[in-house]
Amino acid sequence: SDGGLPPADRFTGYKAILSGPAGGVVGYAVTTSEVYAAEDAATNGDDDDGGSIQKKRIQKPPPCIGFDMGGTSTDVSRYHGVFEQVTETETAGVVIQAPQLDITTVAAGGGSRLAFKSGTFRVGPESVGSQPGPVCYRKGGAFLSVTDANVLLGRVQPGYFPKIFGPDENEPLDLEATRRAFERETDRINTELAEISRFNGDAPPAPLTPEEIALGYLKVADEAMCRPIRQITESKGYETSAHVLAAFGGAGPQHACAVARALGIKKVFVHRFCGILSAYGMGLADVVVEAQRPFAGALCAGPISSGREAETEEANEATLTRAADVAKTLAASLVADLQSQGFDQETEVETETLLNLRYDGTDTAMMISEPPDGDYVAAFKERFTREYGFDLVDRDLRIDDVRVRGIGAAELLRRAPMDGEGDAETKETPPEPDSVARVYFDDGWRDTPIFLIETLRPRCVVRGPAVIMNGTATVLVEPACVATLTRFGDLRVDVDVDVD
Repeated sequence: SDGGLPPADRFTGYKAILSGPAGGVVGYAVTTSEVYAAEDAATNGDDDDGGSIQKKRIQKPPPCIGFDMGGTSTDVSRYHGVFEQVTETETAGVVIQAPQLDITTVAAGGGSRLAFKSGTFRVGPESVGSQPGPVCYRKGGAFLSVTDANVLLGRVQPGYFPKIFGPDENEPLDLEATRRAFERETDRINTELAEISRFNGDAPPAPLTPEEIALGYLKVADEAMCRPIRQITESKGYETSAHVLAAFGGAGPQHACAVARALGIKKVFVHRFCGILSAYGMGLADVVVEAQRPFAGALCAGPISSGREAETEEANEATLTRAADVAKTLAASLVADLQSQGFDQETEVETETLLNLRYDGTDTAMMISEPPDGDYVAAFKERFTREYGFDLVDRDLRIDDVRVRGIGAAELLRRAPMDGEGDAETKETPPEPDSVARVYFDDGWRDTPIFLIETLRPRCVVRGPAVIMNGTATVLVEPACVATLTRFGDLRVDVDVDVD
C-alpha cells in the first residue's frame, strides 16, 4: 500500500490492502513525470531512447492529481516528486495502521446509483454492483447508474465494447433498454417537479428531457469527485488549478475534461494503458524495505533569547547528528538487505531518511523527508502552516521516530517510443475518424468523430468534441479541449482552449 514492492517471502496482507490504488499512483507518478522529462530532453536536443522509466524521473515534475474512477468508487491522490504517505486510515469503520500512500476515496463511480430525492439529483453512495449491474448490462438491472447516463448520451459507444453482456455474456450493451429506463425516470421526475411547484404556488417548470436528466446526474457525479480533490489540495494549501489531472481507471477518462474544467485545471494526462494503470503501475514500482526506530530529541523552533543563538544552533546540530547516526545504522542494514536481493549498491540502491516531528505538547505528528538543505525545522513549519493555516511560533519540535526507506530501482517494464514521430502537417490536420456518432454535451447533440488510438501517429492533434478508444478505456475530449498524442502513445489534453 506504500507504493513499494516487498520481497515475496515478506509479503503481509495488512500492508497490501490498498495495493491496487497504490499501483495506480505509482503508474501515473512515474509515467507523467517521464513524459515531461522526455519532452524536456527533446526540446534540449538530448537523445532519448525510451529506456528505463525509473531513470527518467525529473527533479521537479509538474504537480499531479491522480483521478482513478472505477466502477464503485473514485480514488484521488497527489504527487509532486515524492509519494505522500500516511500511517493510519479508516475504511468502512476499519482502522488500518500501516504505511500507505495518501489516497482519498469517494463513493462515485460508473456503477453509482442515480436517484431523484426531495427535488434533487443524487449519485451514490449506493452502487448497482456488477450483478445485475447497470440497466445497459442486459441482466435485469432495475436501477440506473452513471454508466447508463454515459451510454444514453453517446459517451460510451456500445459498438466499440465487446459482446460480454446479457445472461449468456454474449450480447452488446443495450442502448434501447437504457433509453426506456431514462424515459420512465424522466416522467417520474417531471411529475414530481410539477407537484413541488404546485405545492409552493409556483408556475410549473418546463419539462426536462431524458438527455438533460442524464447530463444533470453526470454533473452531480463530477462535483462529487471534485470534492475530495479539493480536500487533498486546497485544504492543504495547494492551488488546485496548478496541477495536471492524471485520469485513469475504466471511467476516469470519460469524466476527466469535465472534472478538470470544474477545478480550473488546464491540462489532463491520460496514460496509454489508463484502464489497467493500477496493474501496470505495480510493474513500475521499486522494491522498498523500511526500518523505523523510536527517538527522543528536541529541536528549538521557538524564539531564541538574545546571545544564545550559537548555543541553540549547537544543540539542534547535536540532536540532528544523533538522529543521523541512527539513520545511518538503519540505512546500512537496508542497503545490505537490498544487496542480498541482487541490487547493485552503486547504481540501483538509494535511501531516504524521514523524521517523525511534532510540536511540543501536541500529538499532531508529521513524517518529514530530509530536505535538500537539511533544515527539518523549516520544512516542518512550512508544511504545518500550509495545512493548518497557522504556526505555533513559541513551541519547540520533538522527534519521535527516525525512519529510513531503502529503495531498489526495479526495471520490470520499459517503454519505447511509438513508430513514427509525426510531422508538421500531422500536428495540424486531424486523422480520419473511424466513425462519427451523436454525443450529447451542454449545448445539445453534436456529431462527434470517434478515433481508434492505434491509428493515431505521435504528436497528432485531435480537437474536441471527439471520442478516442484506446483499448482499455474511452477518452472523451469535450468541446474546447484539444488532445495531443505523445511519443509514448499517451494523451495530453488541453482544457478550455480556442479550437476555432
